[in-house]
Amino acid sequence: MDRLERIRLEEKTYHDVCYTEHELFKKGTWLHKPVKTVVDLLPRFTGKKEVKVLDLGCGVGRNSIPIAQALRNSSSHVVCVDFLDSAITNLKKYSEQFGVEQVIQAEKSDIATFEISNQEYDFIVAVSSLEHLASEHQLDEVLQQMSHGTKSHGINCIIVNSEVEEINVETNEHMEPMMELNFSTPTMMEKLNQVYQDQEWKVLTSLVKPLKFQITRNGTTILLKTNAITYVVKKN
Repeated sequence: MDRLERIRLEEKTYHDVCYTEHELFKKGTWLHKPVKTVVDLLPRFTGKKEVKVLDLGCGVGRNSIPIAQALRNSSSHVVCVDFLDSAITNLKKYSEQFGVEQVIQAEKSDIATFEISNQEYDFIVAVSSLEHLASEHQLDEVLQQMSHGTKSHGINCIIVNSEVEEINVETNEHMEPMMELNFSTPTMMEKLNQVYQDQEWKVLTSLVKPLKFQITRNGTTILLKTNAITYVVKKN
């Protein structure tokens, strides 16, 4: 098994267990609430008759369910993309549970192969997903598609990890990070700036926040440390 296959299998196992053992919006894991940056952007879309949203790496709906709730009294749609069966299955269950099944459009796909048409979306969200692309080339391609796929006055909200470390809490051993792409923070910021810092875009938020939290992998407690980049841009 090569490195990519090993990481994908480990991540699938971790998420499958998490989605099975923990309910969406219940305290105990990162699933207990949506990302504040995403929620804070929603008032920009309220009152509009039709908003088309794309959530890349949607998981079970941590962000897409609240987006759909905010937009459900309009003709809006939230297209939710994830390659895990467990994510899509639970997303459909939660969309019915929270009464937004008519807004949610679930798509099982690797985000690298999901086609984003030009000027198709008003709001594109990618939270902790771009670092799971298989190669630097795929990252560059997806960022370009996100840019081209955004309508005038549309928004892209990206939260991406950089400089990830994983440490075995019991032995203090540094483990190989289970992250397909693990760029330095300056390199990742440069990639984002290359795509979005021109006259077509306005940067609303650009910040780096060091984070650390514990996760469980195969029964082992791991301390995960990262520089989380929050990058929000608006198209002119």
